[in-house]
Amino acid sequence: MSVTFTTVFHDLRGSSGEQGTECDNDVAKQHASRPRLRRTAVLVAVFATAGGIAVYAGASGAGAAPAPSINQVQAEVNSLQGKVDKIGEEYDAAGQQLATAKQRLKQITDQSDRAQQQYNQASATLAAVAVEGYENSGQTSIIGLLTSGNPDAVLSQASLLLQIEGTHNEEAQQLLTSANELSTIKQQRQRTESGVEQLTAQYSAQRSSMTKLLNQQKAMLDSLTAQQQAIVAAASVGGSTTSGDVTTSPIAYPGPTGTQADEAVQYAYDHIGDPYVWGATGPSSFDCSGLMYAAWGAAGITLPRDTYEEWADLPHIPMSDLQPGDLILYNGESHVAMYVGVVDGTAYIIDAPHTGADVERIPMDTSWYADSADGAVRP
Repeated sequence: MSVTFTTVFHDLRGSSGEQGTECDNDVAKQHASRPRLRRTAVLVAVFATAGGIAVYAGASGAGAAPAPSINQVQAEVNSLQGKVDKIGEEYDAAGQQLATAKQRLKQITDQSDRAQQQYNQASATLAAVAVEGYENSGQTSIIGLLTSGNPDAVLSQASLLLQIEGTHNEEAQQLLTSANELSTIKQQRQRTESGVEQLTAQYSAQRSSMTKLLNQQKAMLDSLTAQQQAIVAAASVGGSTTSGDVTTSPIAYPGPTGTQADEAVQYAYDHIGDPYVWGATGPSSFDCSGLMYAAWGAAGITLPRDTYEEWADLPHIPMSDLQPGDLILYNGESHVAMYVGVVDGTAYIIDAPHTGADVERIPMDTSWYADSADGAVRP
């Protein structure tokens, strides 16, 4: 996961799967027509604050705050990237947990419906016996209990039910068993519903935080000239989209086939040029860990969904022992790309870099990646 540099964000319509996003990776072209500001124009300076990034605007001239250097802007860009990457992977993890919780809720709801039917049937059977045995006897409390539809109340009056004259003990026991099962499942359902609500709120909060950081990123970069933006982008995740070494258009997979790792690499090659979308795992849009998840899934291996679990659960290998298909983790294990081997003397990775960009093949030694690598794991 990472931040976009030059685009308006269009992927806020959903959280996973086939979500649309519009992107334009040619930074220089995008800003070439922007008129150059006069020397007397407002200068925008960006400073680190306790809460993130503050934008200061002041008139140029005597007493004006100096504009930040490219190195300072680059540092702030990378800081924001780290924050967005971290939240993005937490967003993916929450999304996976939410999907699992919703699936569990459906299962429990189905179980609850079946248990309710069994309880209703057992209650009706015992009520019929009670009506027959106590008609006109004044024992209406038992009839009311059996027709209340409240399994907890039935359980609390178990001894009363077992004393009904003329009933079969088996019928009473069946009702108590059904009441106990229904009560337990209802409690499970209530807890699961509460968990789904909490995860939904967490998911929404992470999305809001992500959007806020991305907007800060965009405001910062919009204060730069096109040339300055290109310099910053070249040293950020995704590298320079104007570099001839970065491929964002589909290219043929040049490697061997036959192993699961080969299949994973070929899948990654096949999806070069697909858009980056938060939380997406394909089939035609991805975030960084979503691409790894989908690629290895196509090869028959289920990876952990987010980068932190990949780093924690998969075997670590030396960077000197990389093989095609291995995963390289970056930026505090908050970003991941796939090593895809050496082509014409250059070692490459395939990455889904950030919002507004496409899946790309990029040299492994590109600045941001070389500086941010934490290590590698092997599925």
